[in-house]
Amino acid sequence: MAGGVADVTELNMTQAYSKRVGERLRAIRRQKRLSLQEVEAASSQEFKASVLGAYERGERAISVPRLQRLSRFYSVPVDQLLPADSGPSFGITPGEEAIDLTERSTRRDTAPITIDLTRLESLSGPEADMLTRYLTMIQVQRQDFNGRVLTVRVQDLHALAAILGTGVEGAAPRLEGLGLIYQP
Repeated sequence: MAGGVADVTELNMTQAYSKRVGERLRAIRRQKRLSLQEVEAASSQEFKASVLGAYERGERAISVPRLQRLSRFYSVPVDQLLPADSGPSFGITPGEEAIDLTERSTRRDTAPITIDLTRLESLSGPEADMLTRYLTMIQVQRQDFNGRVLTVRVQDLHALAAILGTGVEGAAPRLEGLGLIYQP
């Protein structure tokens, strides 16, 4: 009898998690401003609207390989499609601020820069690869997966300058030279 109760509890936990996965899938699809039908068409029917809708409602569990393909389709790291679980914290307190050990710049007059991510996709080479990795990391940290533009903050310019082989003051002109500054 005890096995039956454990099985029902596990099933309920699995269904609840599937529902939360579905909520993440829907949130990312909406951030991308895509309808279920648009995903189906753009994926050459790899992801049928009805099946993707069932995933999003938590009515159907998505396999790991399929989740990985969907993450590639959305251009989002696969772990960002998964909600946090309710397992042990291993000593990490959720929401706890990390200690910032970076140097604070005294310059505050540098305006944020908006990068055209669609243009970045057309570039190639080691510099473009490093920029893509760094900007993807920023997207993950911010949970910002619109995929078209990304505004980098003043504190991000130090890393961008290092990637581009310039000083902080030279980062924006270099990005402009690469055609990466977003022009609305």
